[in-house]
Amino acid sequence: MTARPTPAPAFPAGTILGYPRIGRRRELKHAVEAFWAGSITAAELEQRAAELRATTRARLAGLGLGRGDSAIPESFSFYDHVLDTAVTVGAVPSRFAQLVADDGSLDLAGYFTLARGAGDNLPLEMTKWFDSNYHYLVPEIGPETEFRLASDRLVREFEEAKAAGYLTRPAIVGPVTFLLLAKASDGAPAGFEPISRLDELLPVYTELLARLRAAGAEWVQLDEPGLVNESIPVARPVQLAALAEAYRVLAGATARPAIFVAAPYGALGDALPVLAASAVEAIGLDLVRGTLPTGLGEETAAALAAKTLVAGVIDGHNIWRGDLEAALTAAESLGALSPAVSVSSSTSLLHLPHDASEETKLGALGNWLAFADQKVGQIAAVAAGLRDGRESVRAELEAAAAALAERLAAPGVRDAAVRARTGALGTADYERGDYAERVAAQEAALPLPLLPTTTIGSFPQTPDIRRARARLNSGALSPAEYEGLMKAEIDRVVRLQEEIGLDVLVHGEPERNDMVQYFAEYLDGFAVTEHGWVQSYGSRCTRPSLLWGDVSRPAPITLGWAVYAQSLTEKPVKGMLTGPVTILAWSFVRDDQPLGETATQLALALRDEIGELEGAGIGIIQVDEPALRELLPLQRADHAGYLDWSVGSFRLATAGVRAETQIHTHLCYSEFGDVIDAIGRLDADVTSVEAARSRMEIVDDIGRSGFDHGIGPGVYDIHSPRVPGVAEMTQLLERALEVVPGRRLWVNPDCGLKTRGYAETTESLQNMLAATQAVRAGAAAL
Repeated sequence: MTARPTPAPAFPAGTILGYPRIGRRRELKHAVEAFWAGSITAAELEQRAAELRATTRARLAGLGLGRGDSAIPESFSFYDHVLDTAVTVGAVPSRFAQLVADDGSLDLAGYFTLARGAGDNLPLEMTKWFDSNYHYLVPEIGPETEFRLASDRLVREFEEAKAAGYLTRPAIVGPVTFLLLAKASDGAPAGFEPISRLDELLPVYTELLARLRAAGAEWVQLDEPGLVNESIPVARPVQLAALAEAYRVLAGATARPAIFVAAPYGALGDALPVLAASAVEAIGLDLVRGTLPTGLGEETAAALAAKTLVAGVIDGHNIWRGDLEAALTAAESLGALSPAVSVSSSTSLLHLPHDASEETKLGALGNWLAFADQKVGQIAAVAAGLRDGRESVRAELEAAAAALAERLAAPGVRDAAVRARTGALGTADYERGDYAERVAAQEAALPLPLLPTTTIGSFPQTPDIRRARARLNSGALSPAEYEGLMKAEIDRVVRLQEEIGLDVLVHGEPERNDMVQYFAEYLDGFAVTEHGWVQSYGSRCTRPSLLWGDVSRPAPITLGWAVYAQSLTEKPVKGMLTGPVTILAWSFVRDDQPLGETATQLALALRDEIGELEGAGIGIIQVDEPALRELLPLQRADHAGYLDWSVGSFRLATAGVRAETQIHTHLCYSEFGDVIDAIGRLDADVTSVEAARSRMEIVDDIGRSGFDHGIGPGVYDIHSPRVPGVAEMTQLLERALEVVPGRRLWVNPDCGLKTRGYAETTESLQNMLAATQAVRAGAAAL
């Protein structure tokens, strides 16, 4: 075993914290889904993944990252990097024990089973990765978890790169963040915290580092973004003690690569002195979301002077070309703390599409953009300026400044009419009438049974629907022909819901390519991309829209479809809209004004749409806000300001309706306990929330908060292909009824059904209705 080199090798002048792993044409998505469908073998999937990794390394080297200096991170994942870490350290829940080989390893089928579930075995819970739209799988850790080095995939992928002539930098979630993001397993005692298992986990990381060093790795990247998130419910002194212990042990190992600790998404704050005091060789600072360290004591300053500081000055979270002069200035400022400064992206680039140069239909807007490949070029430019002086990159700096000036002065960035309307708003524009009075009016207008059943909105997007949309876009199908096909699909969806026996129906949204992009295509101030795909979770990819200017609604968007669907049935059909916060969260948003101002503009556009739906006789209108928790700032000091404008934008959008019009909202895949009070302040008549994967954990938060509006905690996890049984959903409903009175409880899936197939959807909804009918009699007396 080779000992760690002393002194450490030089850290690369420019690097990234990670790169999109889905492929420029979503090659990984297609390969993984082919494996799930049985169309290719595990060996074929491994081969396609290896080809994608090879293509990525060659691309990054061509863009300016070094082949032999550890500049290219080894950050591939088949599904999720947190799941990868759990599998690496053997943290597989006991319900999946039958999938684990004697050596602790999982094959690919077993790996995907943890992510997607199988039979009666629920998958790992899924939630948002910090303040992004990426979803990670939540590890389950208890006293019974047996940590061991159960997978050497990271070592093998490093060796794969080395054989091809690349010295890469293996990247993995650090031990402290891994445990902070984990939840206690079902069998853990009350009050158990996964971070208490740190001492047993560290030997596994030590062994992994030794294996990587023996394979020839010079640097390893340990990601510790948990240190910047004040919402993690572990006492800060406990976190800092864990951090000190973790890097005392890992940095103290003699057989290891040099350690680079990255902490993206915010400022390290009081964790920086702890890391500085350790023997790690490099520390990454997010200088886009965070700030330059100030007020450091003499001891911390002296410790930092002996380390490489990696300046995260290129925004890995947004797609604007930005101000390179300011980025270089920020990187230069770290020179006051250490003579060794490198340049990086602020976060992994997995949040970005691959290449802005492939967008050929954006006109002048294309000059304002920098996707992942362009960000690598910017890092190379700033690194060169840091090394050789800014005059050496004067042309790049001036080009970026010119693009920024052009963007800010472009027509549509500021619209006088929009700004006059927002400036005239008053308190009354945000208020609805008394909730009790609304309930009475809605009960008279909408005679619904106890435990009314509904779905969240979308129904399966079949291959026929996608082909029809592609033919419309290519001109092979006329708008009238396309409308006819979509109406036929709406007919099918309405009939199916009536046959199942649901109480409140939806039109299924066949005409919508995406719940945000669809609205962006009809709102001024937005643009959409051709190839701007990013990973949301697993094989699920989205194309975030580009919100570049002031927002307004030139014409109705959903009205015709909602009115048509309502004409097919006597049962109420919900109007379906995406809320202002979610449109912001799932778009790449302008960065030249506060988010709250943009949210107000979006809210007014939606308010107009809601008014027209109500005027056309749509009595239930759902305004989805699944991203409400997602955008919650990581620092507690920023929570109140965010919640004020986010809640305010929802209320502005919905407050103009009559008492008898029922407003619904929907939230999914987040830790709602952090924002339960804000959910109440939305003042929606009914709120549906994800609850099935977490097995109704949300109802405890509902009970503690005193939330007293209608609530629909999901009983059916739609992000897994498994069909939940009647007994399972009955148990979840009964659990909900322990806290929520039957008169306020709605029954629904966790989320929309867009990604599912019709056979499993139909069976699952039939089971949901059967469970509801089984519970209604007992709930009637509550």
